[in-house]
Amino acid sequence: MSVFSGKGALVTGGSRGIGKAIVERLTDDGAEVVFCYQNAEDAARQVAKETGAHAVRADLGVKEDLERLFAEAEARLPGLDILVNNAATLDGHKLIADITEEDYERVFAVNTRAVFLAMQWAGRVMRDGGRIVNISSLNTEVPAPALALYCGSKAAMEQFAKVAARELGARGITVNVVSSGATDTDMLRGANPEEALAQTSALTALGRLGRPDDIAAAVALLAGPDGRWITGHNLRATGGLFV
Repeated sequence: MSVFSGKGALVTGGSRGIGKAIVERLTDDGAEVVFCYQNAEDAARQVAKETGAHAVRADLGVKEDLERLFAEAEARLPGLDILVNNAATLDGHKLIADITEEDYERVFAVNTRAVFLAMQWAGRVMRDGGRIVNISSLNTEVPAPALALYCGSKAAMEQFAKVAARELGARGITVNVVSSGATDTDMLRGANPEEALAQTSALTALGRLGRPDDIAAAVALLAGPDGRWITGHNLRATGGLFV
């Protein structure tokens, strides 16, 4: 029997990069998956076709879209057993002095409020023994210029996980964070020149950039039966970056 046979999972931001790899891993291991996307419709349809997962278009910065996503998940899944909060935006990739109020509101709406609301919903409907995994970033520990909003919004969701682990533990629900290091995605390549990526690869103990499936494997560990005694933890899946 597959590890996640009979399990239902919601993955936010599942059409590309790390999110796509998570959808692929969970479905390969037997889960029924609903995932959302915002703009990459062709990519989302391809992921749905290849994996059998159900794609829902939703802007996570819009509360009504979130509520519709939750309703779709409840209607299509056998129950909610796994929630992976993966979706994030780098809008407002600016120095603090240049960040606008609109930048601030957008980043925290997607990266923080949406995660909070998803965890709140999961706390109400998730079956006992479930798993919540928030995808964060090594940048909360190693911040960089022009990433104030990204780092701040991700740090908040890390704290949400610690509190939720305490609140939901009596039901056997674990809540954890996976903080990815430099992972080879469109987002990473769009924000960094090749020279910088080569330098980062050289800094890792394993001598390469991470791959989306590396992060998906960490999620699968925490979401699976072998993760039953791990909760309130931030797993830094970085390949030994800055060891």
